[in-house]
Amino acid sequence: MSAEGKTACVIGAGFGGLALAIRLQAAGIRTTVVEARDKPGGRAYVWERDGFTFDAGPTVVTDPACLQELWELTGHEMAADIELMPVMPFYRLNWPDGTTFDYSNDDAQLREAILRIAPADLAGYDAFARYSAGVFEEGYRKLGSVPFLDFASMAKAAPALAKHQAWRSVFSIVSKYVKSEHLRQALSFHTLLVGGNPFTTSSIYALIHKLEKDGGVWWARGGTNRLIAAMVRHFERLGGTLRLSDPVVQIHTVGTRATEVECTSGWQQRFDAVASNGDVVHTYRDLLKGTKRGDKETKRLTGKRFSPSLFVVHFGLEGSWPGIPHHTILFGPRYRGLLEDIYDTGVLPQDFSIYLHHPTVTDPSMAPPGKSTFYALVPVAHMGKLTVDWEQVGPILEQRVLAEIGRRLIPDIDDRIVTKFHYTPRDFSSDLNAHLGSAFSLEPILTQSAYFRAHNRDDEISNVYLVGAGTHPGAGIPGVVGSAKATAGLMIKDLTE
Repeated sequence: MSAEGKTACVIGAGFGGLALAIRLQAAGIRTTVVEARDKPGGRAYVWERDGFTFDAGPTVVTDPACLQELWELTGHEMAADIELMPVMPFYRLNWPDGTTFDYSNDDAQLREAILRIAPADLAGYDAFARYSAGVFEEGYRKLGSVPFLDFASMAKAAPALAKHQAWRSVFSIVSKYVKSEHLRQALSFHTLLVGGNPFTTSSIYALIHKLEKDGGVWWARGGTNRLIAAMVRHFERLGGTLRLSDPVVQIHTVGTRATEVECTSGWQQRFDAVASNGDVVHTYRDLLKGTKRGDKETKRLTGKRFSPSLFVVHFGLEGSWPGIPHHTILFGPRYRGLLEDIYDTGVLPQDFSIYLHHPTVTDPSMAPPGKSTFYALVPVAHMGKLTVDWEQVGPILEQRVLAEIGRRLIPDIDDRIVTKFHYTPRDFSSDLNAHLGSAFSLEPILTQSAYFRAHNRDDEISNVYLVGAGTHPGAGIPGVVGSAKATAGLMIKDLTE
């Protein structure tokens, strides 16, 4: 059977939803993407204020090949729609004692940096790099875009996972190879970029080191949301339809089949298949409200552990800072203790670590001439653990974050601020329907990975599918684009058999 005449709806125009929609449309399935907000992007939203462009995030683009593949499906060139610019170093890591470490895939420079801060750990780093390459092959290349719909598929993958000690944490594995506390943090912090605690996230996520080493770290000229715009352009070129500013309120079902999608405006349309790029709890609790399946899966999912949220300060400054790289990690005085506060106890600590994003050092178009765009991101506990009034706490934390950047990098920051605003867990909840305001959906621990995440195809409603951070393989651009490949394979097979 061909795809001719088949229709699909994708709810949510984030990276995962658009990647899925492109794959479906390229396969000849007439696809409509329905987005609640006024712009596509999901977590990759964008604001333009006072001449500055502020990306909501994500800002780290890795494995560009997984994106290029979306164009290659139909013989098109991604470069015709968006320019990816290399970022070097990938990250500058800075500790309170003044130690600085530039992290990149320039092997000579990286080894020189290791020799400077931890000369006794060079051989250990080489051993870790070999380990990372092994889990990259098993966890990303072989399993990253394969759906886990039943326990048998998990059991089949188990020997490879066991071989790489997947039950251990990333930090535990890193510590096995290197002894320097600075280097341990430098090789383990990456899990935080996908919502995982280095002390509890499965060691499989050590593959991120190999992913970045092979594919580099990139920036989309004009901002991450311009990459979203390029995906929309490509999707529409293939004949797809994008519907903005119209939140879905219900996926209608009859028996074990989804039949129609209904939006706030009253727009209602029948589809052969429906995929949600929305938050997984929102999908089952709200969009499948009133169904036995929705109620059952909501109960199951809300019993799981969710990743933390984020507090983000966006600010535009007078002047330029060629000495501040595109990505800087300002570590705080604590590492394990701070992460316990965020992931376990749910307090708002006095200290924090900051991920500082400075896109204008790579791409001056993100700010007016002579000015600079920044954002400072601080992980915080989600709203299920940290129940503060963000209306009150937000301005206080914003000032503390800016003061720390002033103390460590930009002494006259207060005098240079042109515009600023912040984004809190409550905003993640209200703007994105994110359960508990989580920024990354389900926490990526071993018992919530692969088969143990929400499935790419629902177990009971046979033509409802999931894509994005809450399903396999997880958060981050490569993760959600991989989930789109897994889900698309299922949908195309189901719709053309």
